[in-house]
Amino acid sequence: MGLQKNAEDKIITIPNLLSMFRIVLIVPMVIFFVYKNYIGAVLCIVISGLSDMFDGMIARRFNQISKLGKMLDPIADKLTLVAVIICIGILIPNVRLLVIILAAKDILMLLGGAYLIHRSITPPAAKWYGKIATVVFYISVTTVVAIEVFGGAAMAAQLSVLITVLLTITSCVMVFALVMYAILFFQLLKNN
Repeated sequence: MGLQKNAEDKIITIPNLLSMFRIVLIVPMVIFFVYKNYIGAVLCIVISGLSDMFDGMIARRFNQISKLGKMLDPIADKLTLVAVIICIGILIPNVRLLVIILAAKDILMLLGGAYLIHRSITPPAAKWYGKIATVVFYISVTTVVAIEVFGGAAMAAQLSVLITVLLTITSCVMVFALVMYAILFFQLLKNN
């Protein structure tokens, strides 16, 4: 195990380690959330978002794009997003419909990626629309959780329209990304 000759076949790279770190970071994030340590949970979300941003930059800048990384990065994204979405649905019950939409989108994308791998088709690297959806998600989630946690119930009630708008925009951006990835998914199936 270790570094192979072909850059695409590398297993141990900084971006791959960052993706694995994001997967591991889900556990403390959920534990913090369950024990109502929202600052710790938000900190985990922010660290996850930053490491997601840096793993792609490092992969491109230092030619560390690998087959494993192309699979690990979206898996880490989807697992993190689903965990955060479920936590938000528990924290803010009136947004459960949006939570279901977001969770369904990420579960469908995970299943699609698994199906491609099953068919011996390498899933594509994350695309710009997926990255934008992830950034919008992190900004919205951090804002919503900050309003709920630091503003209390009164502020959350006053800003419920803002919370709904943020989560609706996030849902629209995520559904757009899902549609774009679905088109790419069917193109890959057709070409193989």
